[in-house]
Amino acid sequence: MLNYVWFGLMAIALIVAAFTGKADAVTKGAMDSAKTAVEVALGLIGVLTLWSGMMRVAEASGLVTLLGRALRPVMRLLFPEVPAEHPASGAIVLSVAANMLGLNNAATPLSIKAMEELQTLNENKDTATNPMVTFMALNTSGVQLIPATMIAILAQQGSANPTWIIAPSLVATAIGTAAAVIAAKLLQRFYPSGATAASAAEEVQK
Repeated sequence: MLNYVWFGLMAIALIVAAFTGKADAVTKGAMDSAKTAVEVALGLIGVLTLWSGMMRVAEASGLVTLLGRALRPVMRLLFPEVPAEHPASGAIVLSVAANMLGLNNAATPLSIKAMEELQTLNENKDTATNPMVTFMALNTSGVQLIPATMIAILAQQGSANPTWIIAPSLVATAIGTAAAVIAAKLLQRFYPSGATAASAAEEVQK
């Protein structure tokens, strides 16, 4: 779908440029943007390598597991339908913890594993359950304790204090996460799933 969107945007830009006589400006802008993208990407290598190494140390030292244990009570409140002893519970906790620490490479397989485990609890395989929707909202809006990518970009662009983004990022992502989870929980009342849906159907029949 995104391929069609990007193709449409480029086609519209080219058509407008052709009708307005600014094809040269569009071409120059595209070339300049491509050059800037390469320069930024090369400049990020060193900083991202440093942060990736630090995050790998945090993962190997057990910091991710420790954070996961601290998050477990919160996860039980957010996912009451998921049994505490189920593998999905542990995968969700570790995925959220990895995202919070900026361990994107580690968080991706954990998130996939969490979804696969949640699917085993799904009675209707063609429809996402409420825990799956809540996990998606939580994962997409995830709180960032260390926004490594933004720090790297700021440092590459010559910022005097690239780490200043940590506090605003933490506040912004916390607010976004709270809004996403609240919206998911509120909408779940209108779209019951699993045992909740069965109970609702029985009530309607009565």
